[in-house]
Amino acid sequence: MALDIAIRGGTVYDGSDRPPVAIDVGIAGGRIVAMGEVAAKAEHEIDAAGLAVAPGFIDIHSHSDYTLLVDPRAVSAIAQGVTTEVIGNCGFGCAPIGDPKLAASAIYGFDDSIKLTWRGIGAYLDRLAAARPAVNVMTLVPNGQLRLAAVGLADRPAAPGEVARMRDLLREGLSEGAVGYSIGLEYPAEVGCAEDELVALARESGRAGGFYATHTRNRAAGAAAAVEEAIRTARAAEVRLQVSHLMPRSGDAESRRCLDAVEAARARGQDIAFDMHTRLYGTTMLSTLLPPWSLVDGVAGLRAHLAASASRARIRSFTSIIASVGDWEKVVLLDVPGMPDVSRLSLAEIGRRRGRDPHDCALDILAEAGDGLHRPMVILNVMSEATQKLAFGHPLCVPGSDATTLAPDGPLAGSVFHGAYTWAAWFWRAAVREWRLLKPEEAVNRLTGRPAAILGLTDRGAIAVGAHADVAVFDPREFGERGTTFEPNQLARGMRHVIVNGALTLGDGAPTGTRAGAIIKRHGPALAF
Repeated sequence: MALDIAIRGGTVYDGSDRPPVAIDVGIAGGRIVAMGEVAAKAEHEIDAAGLAVAPGFIDIHSHSDYTLLVDPRAVSAIAQGVTTEVIGNCGFGCAPIGDPKLAASAIYGFDDSIKLTWRGIGAYLDRLAAARPAVNVMTLVPNGQLRLAAVGLADRPAAPGEVARMRDLLREGLSEGAVGYSIGLEYPAEVGCAEDELVALARESGRAGGFYATHTRNRAAGAAAAVEEAIRTARAAEVRLQVSHLMPRSGDAESRRCLDAVEAARARGQDIAFDMHTRLYGTTMLSTLLPPWSLVDGVAGLRAHLAASASRARIRSFTSIIASVGDWEKVVLLDVPGMPDVSRLSLAEIGRRRGRDPHDCALDILAEAGDGLHRPMVILNVMSEATQKLAFGHPLCVPGSDATTLAPDGPLAGSVFHGAYTWAAWFWRAAVREWRLLKPEEAVNRLTGRPAAILGLTDRGAIAVGAHADVAVFDPREFGERGTTFEPNQLARGMRHVIVNGALTLGDGAPTGTRAGAIIKRHGPALAF
């Protein structure tokens, strides 16, 4: 048998939580074709002695919808062994598009370098396929774009005709290959959603064989009630539930209550799991401070509202993700081009330096940002190591980036999204080596086999004969993150080789330039490749 790639002498973790075995792996035609003592020579031989060999990692919670179009090399992900990403999370995504100007507010990383010329999920996936991403991609249908297309910026429950329009768009997206439906109820475009409209939409995902991914309505004090709403909605809609970044911003006691809600639902027989990002802080756009009505007339209209005391007071009364933190010392502005005087400072410190209320300072910064209104990002210092241990030690939890793919050079070199360069590397370093929370085989399962099962992938997420050849080869003693809070754009260490669909994408620790990712679509209950 002629092989394209042979991986020899490594410690192979097959993606289950079984202990590893020392065997060779042979790859040909994009698939794993041999395991064990592989005698046949290969065009490319990889000496994996002393290294771990695992299925390529699956990022179940990514926001790379737009950045993969801008730079499809996905270097930040490939350098961590990531071979598959699930986009369209938290109600954010690149399709369906109603009004392109409105749609931009629900797309992470949007910079207008690529125009939103498509409309539906199918056309977007065609555009993404033409970009030839280095990683495999699956998408959800994002509720934020459904709402913007059908309801616009109105802060209210959708009318019956609008719900019907959203259901049509969702069904269309699912028929064109989306694997589920996502919501982000803390974000301005979705705060008006009523539970009954969510049930109606989630039911469409369930009927198509997809799942329901929820960024819940409230992730601050009282977050457990919002988790209960998600559980109730999924049960009424008869759909599988994936709770996004379950642990709230309100401490360990509320985190435990959220876990209790998930465990109780699971005990009742509900199909439910959750994911968690790997940062000790949350991150979002500063513009989430703004209620939808303030954006109806664009940047000029926003500036007029902020200049009028009554309108500014109304904006300040809006319950946003950021304001819900309750402490401006914990809200830190990241680097903002052209604003070095406020970059890397807490809103509280900016307020002290400007002699103004921190909330007003944040609104002033948004007014100054002009057309780059959605570019300023903040971190919310609200997580603890104890909370992360509680999450990642739980058998229903899988890690995710909650970030966009980036690259240290090229068109995204100046872009930042915390977690992009660090999430899988952090998870391995912390959960396996430092905390000893998980055995290596358990951690590999959380990164591969477990998310594959949630997604219904039967031939990825595993080292098995016949499986797609998505493989990560790394040094388990070295694999870890280099990125820091204020210098996040640093490639992870310890990843040696990454294979995507049988093509060597990272070789000897360096990108090869090969881009062999596939768009993975769901059609009814089956997946098509």
